[in-house]
Amino acid sequence: MSALKDQITDDMKTAMRAKDTARLGTIRLLLAACKQKEVDERVALDDAMVIAIVDKLIKQRKDSVAAYELANRPELAAVEAAEIAVLTAYLPARMSADEVTTAVRAIVAELGAKGPGDMGKVMGAVKTQLAGKADMGQVSAAVKAALAG
Repeated sequence: MSALKDQITDDMKTAMRAKDTARLGTIRLLLAACKQKEVDERVALDDAMVIAIVDKLIKQRKDSVAAYELANRPELAAVEAAEIAVLTAYLPARMSADEVTTAVRAIVAELGAKGPGDMGKVMGAVKTQLAGKADMGQVSAAVKAALAG
C-alpha cells in the first residue's frame, strides 16, 4: 500500500473521530475511487497512481463548480469547492507557471517539435515527466504556446 493511501486512511479516521462529515465524505469518495481502480485493474496503487486519481477527482469538481455557477447555484458550487480544498491537500507541491513553461520548452527543444502537428508527441512526453507535478490544463496551454512560437 502506498504511503499516500495510508495517510488518506488515517485522515479518514481522524475525520470520523472529529465528526467532520463534509471532510469525511470527500475522503471516502477518494478511497472508493482508489479501491475501484485497484479492483478494476487488479493492481496495488502506488503514490503516483493515487495522485492521478486525486487529479481526476479535482478536475471533475472544477467542472461541476463551473456548471453550478452557470446555473446560478452558488450553494452547490460551494460544496464542490470545499471538496476541492480537501482533495488538494493530497497533491504534491505544484510547479509554477514559469517552471511549467521552462520545462515544456526544454521538452519541445529535446524532441525537435515544430508546429501544432507535433502537439500529440509533445504532450505524451510532457505527461510522463510532469504528471502529478503540474496542472495538465496549464501544461497543455504552455505546449500550444511553445509550438505556436
